[in-house]
Amino acid sequence: MLTVENLNVFYGESHILHDLSFTLTGGETLAVMGRNGMGKTTLLKSIIGIIPTRSGRIRVSEQEITGKRSHERVAAGLAYVPQGRMIFPHLSVEENIYTGIDRFRPLKIPDYIFDAFPVLWEMRARRGGNLSGGQQQQLAIARALVSEPKVLILDEPTDGIQPSIIKEIARTLNRLKRERNFSVLVSEQALSFTLEIADRFVIIERGRVVHEDHRERVDAEKIMAYLTI
Repeated sequence: MLTVENLNVFYGESHILHDLSFTLTGGETLAVMGRNGMGKTTLLKSIIGIIPTRSGRIRVSEQEITGKRSHERVAAGLAYVPQGRMIFPHLSVEENIYTGIDRFRPLKIPDYIFDAFPVLWEMRARRGGNLSGGQQQQLAIARALVSEPKVLILDEPTDGIQPSIIKEIARTLNRLKRERNFSVLVSEQALSFTLEIADRFVIIERGRVVHEDHRERVDAEKIMAYLTI
């Protein structure tokens, strides 16, 4: 579903990602983990096209998207929920979701969105900026999902959200992934959350993959050691 090969990304002359490679299969959730400043957000931004890559390849379902603009990558099947959510605070919940719908499609929010996030239905006329952090995160995910992505990309989705809402979001993502048949790429530091949703784990340090684990044999203590060093 998503293939990243030998990705190299720079900020000016600073080499941030070093020959980074991984694959994401259909219906799989891959958690990219690591401490702050290790390159997680840079990786996601380079995949969606916000940050240019110096070298390497990115493909979605065998479609080459390296060098394409962000909106072309969305059209290819990527959807991105940035860290901090970045919803439009002065637009209503409903209007925020509309911004994720392709302009060539009917301006109608699918029923499954409000079924998955009932709080958004209850608050559909409320301004996005008046929602709690957890509600805004649900809104940001809903806005991404209406583009019908093949791969949903989430950057630090638990940041600033209370634990009960985190568990609710994890359950909802797992259900939607099965029902809507998309894959998830998530950057996260909270191991408790990734253990709820991830099929596979990749740990990066200084822009390099240093450890990989599968859900069925995950070594939580080893992952925590990488996160707390």
